[in-house]
Amino acid sequence: MAMAAMASPSSMSLVPARHHGAAPSPSTSGDSSLRLLRAQPRHGRRGRGVPVSTAAARRRPFVFTPRAVSDSKSSQTCLDPDASTSVLGIILGGGAGTRLYPLTKKRAKPAVPLGANYRLIDIPVSNCLNSNISKIYVLTQFNSASLNRHLSRAYGSNIGGYKNEGFVEVLAAQQSPDNPNWFQGTADAVRQYLWLFEEHNVMEFIILAGDHLYRMDYEKFIQAHRETDADITVAALPMDEKRATAFGLMKIDEEGRIIEFAEKPKGDQLKAMMVDTTILGLDDVRAKEMPYIASMGIYVFSKDVMLQLLREQFPGANDFGSEVIPGATSIGKRVQAYLYDGYWEDIGTIEAFYNANLGITKKPVPDFSFYDRSAPIYTQPRHLPPSKVLDADVTDSVIGEGCVIKNCKIHHSVVGLRSCISEGAIIEDTLLMGADYYEVAFPSVLGRIHTSEEQSLTRMLALETM
Repeated sequence: MAMAAMASPSSMSLVPARHHGAAPSPSTSGDSSLRLLRAQPRHGRRGRGVPVSTAAARRRPFVFTPRAVSDSKSSQTCLDPDASTSVLGIILGGGAGTRLYPLTKKRAKPAVPLGANYRLIDIPVSNCLNSNISKIYVLTQFNSASLNRHLSRAYGSNIGGYKNEGFVEVLAAQQSPDNPNWFQGTADAVRQYLWLFEEHNVMEFIILAGDHLYRMDYEKFIQAHRETDADITVAALPMDEKRATAFGLMKIDEEGRIIEFAEKPKGDQLKAMMVDTTILGLDDVRAKEMPYIASMGIYVFSKDVMLQLLREQFPGANDFGSEVIPGATSIGKRVQAYLYDGYWEDIGTIEAFYNANLGITKKPVPDFSFYDRSAPIYTQPRHLPPSKVLDADVTDSVIGEGCVIKNCKIHHSVVGLRSCISEGAIIEDTLLMGADYYEVAFPSVLGRIHTSEEQSLTRMLALETM
């Protein structure tokens, strides 16, 4: 086994497979946390949480600029009303996670470990809290016990302070007299809890995925939604031609309004989806390199529009990306694109999971940083002691809390919390997922295990962790 002296039967290590031919993920290096500027006045909404009831054709005109649709590092936000009182966060817990099996054998996708100390669900929750969104629901269905436990321990009551009455609350799939079915898709999951969401006096719903790794200022996203007077705003990634064939692409007009969709197009259909990404704020050089935009599966809906679409116009639609959003475009709703040009990774496969974790050890700049003071990533407080390193050679690695590392070599690896690595172990290019508890007895034979890139990934998945 390529596991180096883990602390309990719930531990796991990953090393890369022999093949390296997979296409790169749609990500860029660097930290995408952004500073805040004063925004232009928004149009088309009045009062606190009360939408204007005018038809789309009677909307007030607005001045369109790339700043209104781009996650520009030079822009700032000044939401009125602010996000804590006007926005409800809805995080989708994901499906069965078959491509991540066996990591998802006993847990939901958002509950998989990340970056030595964290769970994947900590990313969208932290993005919300850092964006002043303190009312958050997490919709779960598959293997949700571990996820529910983590959320209840990590995020207590009165998130954001008593005044904001914030919360992070789990909503599990359930059967009822009115609806005997489980969640059938992303849109259906939200539809089944509309009765609860509509009780909140907010202006917008922000729909987020629970299995993506990125850092994003949602206040800028919401500000763009308001400035363009959109019904729906879709977060979009710039793409080059090589990666574009693996994603659902969107075409926009000169105002950044989405007018066409294509799912994983190729050949002439791919060429037809090229857009001028300078409209969304990219400079000329980057726009030439990235002439396509792909949906991130992250949306801002005006509250009244969401209720109307899911209940009246598309009551049978199950998915946002393939049914509700294209349908809204076809009936004349204003669906805007919002460019996000930072690091983003969909943790949908074992390979993506491994690469995302090892990416935090990259030099000189990691793919994703957990050390951004302006936008920290929160997680469950475990009250573990500092890690102890005795006569060990540790380079280009990240070590979690509560580890004991003795007289061994660790290079370019991520070591999860409570890991115990004994004398003589050599760990390279490896992800050790950590343990839920310390074992009383610790077999010394594990200290002689050597893990390297040459060992197969399949071998590393023998042990499971909650």
